[in-house]
Amino acid sequence: MATDLTTTSAAHPEVAPIQRRTLRLLFTTQIVGGIGVTIGIAVGALLAAEIAGTAVAGLAQSAAVIGAALLAVPVTRIITGYGRRPGLAVAYLVGALGGVLVVLAAATRWVPLLFLGMLLFGGGSAANLQARYAAVDLAEPDRRARQLSLIVWATTIGAVAAPNFAALADRTTSGWGLPALSGPFAFSAVAFVLAAGVLLLWLRPDPLLTARRLAAARAREPGPTSSAGPAPTPAEPATLAPAGTVPVAEPVAAPTPPARRGAGMRAAWSVVRARPAARLGVAAVAVGHLVMVAVMAMTPVHLREYHALDEVLPVVGLVLSLHIAGMYALAPVVGWLADRFGRRPVILGGIGTLLAACAVAGTAGHHTPRLTLGLILLGLGWSATMVAGSTLLSESVPDQVRPSAQGLSDLLMGLAGALAGALSGFVMQLAGYPVLTLLAAVAVAPLLALALRPVPVGAPDRED
Repeated sequence: MATDLTTTSAAHPEVAPIQRRTLRLLFTTQIVGGIGVTIGIAVGALLAAEIAGTAVAGLAQSAAVIGAALLAVPVTRIITGYGRRPGLAVAYLVGALGGVLVVLAAATRWVPLLFLGMLLFGGGSAANLQARYAAVDLAEPDRRARQLSLIVWATTIGAVAAPNFAALADRTTSGWGLPALSGPFAFSAVAFVLAAGVLLLWLRPDPLLTARRLAAARAREPGPTSSAGPAPTPAEPATLAPAGTVPVAEPVAAPTPPARRGAGMRAAWSVVRARPAARLGVAAVAVGHLVMVAVMAMTPVHLREYHALDEVLPVVGLVLSLHIAGMYALAPVVGWLADRFGRRPVILGGIGTLLAACAVAGTAGHHTPRLTLGLILLGLGWSATMVAGSTLLSESVPDQVRPSAQGLSDLLMGLAGALAGALSGFVMQLAGYPVLTLLAAVAVAPLLALALRPVPVGAPDRED
């Protein structure tokens, strides 16, 4: 990981210092933002149960997830028009406002204000998700996945540390007169403001705007193509046809007209739909997240079926901690594999790991170690589809529409997770945990078909 922060580029020596600075700042704000997100989420359901009742406690978590997904739209518009720095800062500040509203809701016990606050609190998650794309703007082609995965990995530190701060935050703020369980949200608001301030002050020059300037300069350079026209769109990433298949010619989409500087989700959807590699990247991120949330959300309920109440909380904590470790801890390894062997093979590996996770967890019965193994595999499969899919999408679309395409991907990912979380409880109640894991495995089938689709012979797997 340290090499990614200190690598120089012979091709663009003036870019290397900017990229190193960008990665260091993003790494730092991911830790701070990760603490802000997790410290609030850790007590969100408990606070909602205290104010609104146990029956709707789970909706507080869903509100934060949906808020992160919906906020991806305006945040993406800001990023597209003005760069990463203001877009990420606004997302964090919206999350901070949400934390303040949750504290006020706890003080007034006003349920609508609580859910509005949780909805806006999702801004912190939206910023943390969008930050991974800022690591790719100036990355060298053979390091894109590794540097994106480094920012994903930084979330681990915040996610692991934050639950340990929740009790301290609550005890500290109780002396200030704040209601019980609201203190962590006050600390979250401070963390988000701190992350926004760091980005506003020091994320200069903006990596996205710098990448645009470099692309414009390349377009003006005399070369084989007309110097007057726009820069040609890079070759679309793809892989060779899967082993054992006969490569078939696939119609190549007509060149997509350059998007407006302020192009939104509609333009992004048109570009993604026209590019097979971009479609695969978006699908990998969304489906991997859907399967992960569906199975993970109901695992504590499944554990409660065969553990006494005084035993289940420590067991749930251990199982979910190892699951989170599977999600984040090996992200740099996943990034290295994606750079070394290609994005599509790593996505296929992630699909296989998700299927194995569903099989292991679904057949574990009351065997907790086997169930734990299934949740670890679930996290690893999510990591592979997230890192490789995000990288593949980023390098498969033109510069002008890239932020919008990335925002579209996060929107679909968030909605997929919210849908999975909402439906998993009904499936669990009606048919049980094994059927839930079976349906989650079936949901992977369209992604597998898309990833195995033959592609034109000789097409590169990534931009070089």
